[in-house]
Amino acid sequence: MSLSSRRIHVLTASSILIAGFGSLFVQAIAEDGVSDKSGLVLPVPAAVANTAAEMKPYSDPLEHTDLTLAMVPIPGGKFIMGSGESEPDRNQDEGALREVEISPFWMGKFEVTWDQYDAWREDIDQLRRKLMSIKAGPRDLAVDGVSKPTEEYTDMSFGMGKGDFPAICMTQHAARVFCEWLSAKTGRYYRLPTEAEWEYACRAGTKTAYSFGDDPADLGQYAWFFDNTDEAYQPVGKKKPNPWGLYDMHGNVAEWVLDQYAADYYSQGSNTVDPLNIPTKLYPRVVRGGGWDDDPEMLRSAVRKGSSNEWKDQDPQIPRSIWYHTDALSVGFRVVRPFKEPSAEERKTKWDKTAPEQKDPED
Repeated sequence: MSLSSRRIHVLTASSILIAGFGSLFVQAIAEDGVSDKSGLVLPVPAAVANTAAEMKPYSDPLEHTDLTLAMVPIPGGKFIMGSGESEPDRNQDEGALREVEISPFWMGKFEVTWDQYDAWREDIDQLRRKLMSIKAGPRDLAVDGVSKPTEEYTDMSFGMGKGDFPAICMTQHAARVFCEWLSAKTGRYYRLPTEAEWEYACRAGTKTAYSFGDDPADLGQYAWFFDNTDEAYQPVGKKKPNPWGLYDMHGNVAEWVLDQYAADYYSQGSNTVDPLNIPTKLYPRVVRGGGWDDDPEMLRSAVRKGSSNEWKDQDPQIPRSIWYHTDALSVGFRVVRPFKEPSAEERKTKWDKTAPEQKDPED
């Protein structure tokens, strides 16, 4: 099997294990609340909650590395999504206002960093496991079955920094496959947030233009944006968090969500409980939060932005990569984990559903 065909995203035995046996993960934890007798779940006591009220912050280790992923509990509830006509700099696609109900979930405290992203992208975790002669367990076998990006054709950080800086320039497909890898690695189901979940978490109970109020003069305390970044992103978590303890929800990098972008999606208004506009075409898809190269008005909680094929303008490959957006230097992502893990059927028909299928070209 060639390298490129190995990386085609297909259902291998190990990825079927992850996709089809989510209930086994829960059962493995539920036996005593902590231990994982099956080897399918990485034991993290604080990640276990029998009710939404028991949800706590936790850090998920990325096994075979010294990295962890910090997660913050987000309570379920209702909120008014979008912005009113009186909000300064409001865009037409931020309405009509609608009440949306969101189920509880955990959300990444920070944007996914290069260190975390490269553990998957460059197989750092599995290379270290093999270097230390650690026998592969059930999760390692599942991890080995998840697709990896083809080799990058230029430095995707564009010299702005790696390590604790946010990972950038990935396609939504790449961010989704990272979540699949993370699910395999931990035994807990992770995915991108929906557009509604993202705005709900960003607002954190507020109704103002930003999670800290309406005055953009205060933005520098909470966000990296065009006026204070010296034309580059910054390490995650260096500004003040929002009221629910999430950092960089405004600025630094805009963040992928699951949804297809549609300017009139809010006016359709039929789906108000955990809504998701399931993608059916490659462009445009939604990013939220604004980035280091944006002006203050683009960092408001309600701002929506759609992706474009122009985000690949510098890509020299034919066909262009399914993994990289060479011209999306202020686009990254963070992950969520729903309190109630969806069934395999729910994942297939809603949460993991996307079209068209993305594949690397054959040699």
